[in-house]
Amino acid sequence: MTTGVIIALIVIVAAVVVVAVVLARRRPGGRDLKRRFGPEYDRAVARHDGDSQAAERELAERVDKHGSLRERDLEPAQRQQYEARWAAAQERFVESPREAVSEADRLLAEVAGARGFPDGVQYEEQLAALSVHHAHHVHGYRRVHRVANTDAQGGTEEMREAMVEARALFEELVGAGGRRRELVESSSGDRSARHDGHGHSPWAFTRRQAKGS
Repeated sequence: MTTGVIIALIVIVAAVVVVAVVLARRRPGGRDLKRRFGPEYDRAVARHDGDSQAAERELAERVDKHGSLRERDLEPAQRQQYEARWAAAQERFVESPREAVSEADRLLAEVAGARGFPDGVQYEEQLAALSVHHAHHVHGYRRVHRVANTDAQGGTEEMREAMVEARALFEELVGAGGRRRELVESSSGDRSARHDGHGHSPWAFTRRQAKGS
């Protein structure tokens, strides 16, 4: 082996080491991952039976794969259409809760796709990408998808809680703000109360109550 080849190999090895060090520094550590993913971090640890290192490897891989994704803006007409469909699903819940939950599941997949996330047909991939950018609300999508796609007939309360939790992600994706949300909830609640015959809106409890139940 000539001196030139040896020098070239040394340079290559040194370059590989430098790149590895840079990537290691850029890759988020446990504390950064916990701050970024919030409750999703705890779910990952639980899924790995308490192995935080395995959970952090999984979450870091999600960031590597989807962290550079740039969300596309929705056109005003798109946003209004999605909001109208969600409000209609909430109304439909009174008489057909399973159909309403299924529509919420489809709608979240469509909105996420429109914002630039992987297509809803690739549910797991879409969910992983959403968890990187909307970690604090992505579990609502996971929950409503599970309820919508299970063969067992879940209870009405379970389906309602799933929709309430999923609504937080929907609002983030469509950009619905505080005043708009209040108007939608108030309008939906009034109409639903007229339909259920008991004077109570199916959305009369808060997300905090739903999560704690």
